[in-house]
Amino acid sequence: MPEIIAGLSAVDIASILAALAALVAFWAVWTSGIVEVASRKRLKALEARRQQLRSGVLAPTRRRPIRRAERQMALMRRIVERLKLLQSKETEKAERRLVQAGLRSRDALVVYLFFKLVLPFALAAVGLLLFYGVGLMADSPVARAMIPVALTLLAFKAPDIFVANAIQRRAEAIRKSLPDALDLLVICAEAGLTLDAALNRVHRELGRAAPELAEEFSLTAIELGFLPDRRQALLNLAERVPLESLRAVVTALVQSEKYGTPLATALRVLAGEFRKERLMKAEEKAARLPAVMTVPLILFILPTLFVVLIGPAACQISDELINRPGLAAGDQ
Repeated sequence: MPEIIAGLSAVDIASILAALAALVAFWAVWTSGIVEVASRKRLKALEARRQQLRSGVLAPTRRRPIRRAERQMALMRRIVERLKLLQSKETEKAERRLVQAGLRSRDALVVYLFFKLVLPFALAAVGLLLFYGVGLMADSPVARAMIPVALTLLAFKAPDIFVANAIQRRAEAIRKSLPDALDLLVICAEAGLTLDAALNRVHRELGRAAPELAEEFSLTAIELGFLPDRRQALLNLAERVPLESLRAVVTALVQSEKYGTPLATALRVLAGEFRKERLMKAEEKAARLPAVMTVPLILFILPTLFVVLIGPAACQISDELINRPGLAAGDQ
């Protein structure tokens, strides 16, 4: 390398330096042009956004189109409010039952009261139309008189039956997932987490496996954060879930908050008791299985078994009697 540099003349070195200078100048000019173009594009984008915002502010605001479901809900709310159904004594009880069923939307009570009001009249009108307008079951006047009344009573009780079934299903799902949730609470309590943080952690862990219980724990954690009385937040949990096992958990949590008793020990004992209770319920169902299977066995399984076992022999005897009528006559 030094030999090559030494072999170059002054003209060659000057030419190389001039070429390098020209390359650096070209690169600087090109870079400055790129930066200028980029800044210009950015300014144009900002100006366009400013014009959009200005046009949006100055343009007359359009009303959002009301959907069909919103119009129906507005009609239900108007009917319920005009008839003053929300001011009745049963409203508070119905709202509490809807919360226990997991229906916490602000329109759930309106829908419940609307269907409880409209459904009996609708089914009564359908029954009268079918039996007296169309002439269905014209030969039995007793049925024509009783079936519309039965349909009206069924329609009146249908919302209550639906809510009761929803409460039962939700309570059963919470009862099945409660021991696992208590184990997680024990782990969180032994790790040093507060009750709010432990409930939030259980909510995150059981969000998919037990969404009902996770939702209740999340609401309890929120109420523990903003209610002045933490005991009231725990009592609200027991009120939202009509389950004796969860009320026992709430009692343990209230005692732990009030007296400072160790939370992990109480929850571990409760989790063990609930597991034993779940095992006993499974054993009880297994013990009832033979009695439950007796009627299907007699009605469906034994006749089929008799046909399979005795059918071929009966067919063979019938063929023998048909093919040998003389023997049958001699026997007679």
